[in-house]
Amino acid sequence: MSCSRLLTAAVTLLAISPVFAADGALGIASPMAWWLWPLMLFLVCFALGIVAVPAGVGGGVLFVPIVAGFFPFHLDFVRGAGFMVGLSSALAASPSLLRLNLADLRLALLPSLLISVSQMAGAVIGLELPAALVQTMLGLAILGIVALMWTARKSELPAVSRADPIATGLRINGVFYDAARGREIEWKVHRTATGLFTFTGIGVLAGIFGVGAGWANVPTLNLLMGAPLKVAAGTSSLILSMTIPSAAWVYINQGAMLPIIVVPSILGIMLGALIGVRLLRVVKASAIRRLVIALLLIAGVRALMKGIGL
Repeated sequence: MSCSRLLTAAVTLLAISPVFAADGALGIASPMAWWLWPLMLFLVCFALGIVAVPAGVGGGVLFVPIVAGFFPFHLDFVRGAGFMVGLSSALAASPSLLRLNLADLRLALLPSLLISVSQMAGAVIGLELPAALVQTMLGLAILGIVALMWTARKSELPAVSRADPIATGLRINGVFYDAARGREIEWKVHRTATGLFTFTGIGVLAGIFGVGAGWANVPTLNLLMGAPLKVAAGTSSLILSMTIPSAAWVYINQGAMLPIIVVPSILGIMLGALIGVRLLRVVKASAIRRLVIALLLIAGVRALMKGIGL
């Protein structure tokens, strides 16, 4: 969407949207006071922050379809805020995840570089596509990830017999204490080259959808490269903290950020993420897997329904 179209949409939102309607002039039976929408955004994002960190999805992949589906905001503004939501939850969680060895910097660096570059290209493309098409594509992509994770039953601690040469050379391996199992877990990865190629495509799609890349980072790190699910979820949050700013700048430059959407969303997601870090440490890996599948299924179905007009 061009700057002029975004400005027109913003003025329309401020002037005639039911978000700011104080009377029944628009034919709405029970108009809400304008300040209730930011309050509801805060509460919704607080809940998303709690579950997003253990799921490793950053919050944006849930924020965009839920807010676009149930709040009266234009999709471009929601996508812009979605990047900031994902960035906020990732920044709030990453320091603690690193201290607990649930996120690995070496594992995150190369994917972060590739996603940052490709995500900027995707963001430019996404602002030019019709909102309905983007919603439909988002729903189908997320449901595809859900199907992949559902068929991969043994994903909590993948068996990697030998690290590939790239992972060995970069020393991508580690140990973390699994409180749910009561012991330390050693891990390593393989198929690194294939994983890096996949991350490039993930960045393009993440930029188009405005949801960050957490929705696909976890399956790639876990199912393709063989990282334990907890490490995959934690490293996904670290990747998001390093990659989202590149795409978010495209939306900021195009004027697709409204403070009344972004501010309460960021406050809620950051507070919720602090609780989510504690959950990731103690919850069972199998519970995280089910949480990821359930949340992505809800988000994918809602995005698809919105895209096809249901």
